[in-house]
Amino acid sequence: MSLRSPLAKARNHGSARDGVHHWWNQRLSAIVLIALTVWLVLAIEVAASGGFAASRAWLALPWNTVFAILFTLSAFYHGQLGLQVVIEDYIHTRWLEVTLQITVKLLALLLSVMGTLAILRIAFGVAPLAG
Repeated sequence: MSLRSPLAKARNHGSARDGVHHWWNQRLSAIVLIALTVWLVLAIEVAASGGFAASRAWLALPWNTVFAILFTLSAFYHGQLGLQVVIEDYIHTRWLEVTLQITVKLLALLLSVMGTLAILRIAFGVAPLAG
């Protein structure tokens, strides 16, 4: 027999015991994205005013490269978290839910890696791939 009330057992835990963790990750990634969006507006202003050469030189500065990569990774992570909640709430067929969750996670990983590599190629001045 337990002396703890059902509310004490359930406090700070979702049904899977990690709901608060997911909620915090989503909120913190949103805060990071707000700050990085301010930086992105500045980046777009530089790109619009100077052309590709000026944009590449600006992106080659170490802090700008880091912020661009952080923006890319944060955006895909935040998007994946949001889609995870939508899939959990609205897809009720278990096999389809699992398939969509895996697909979303793999696509977020693939696209964030591709975005990071593109940023690094531009920042380091690597020639475009032959097409």
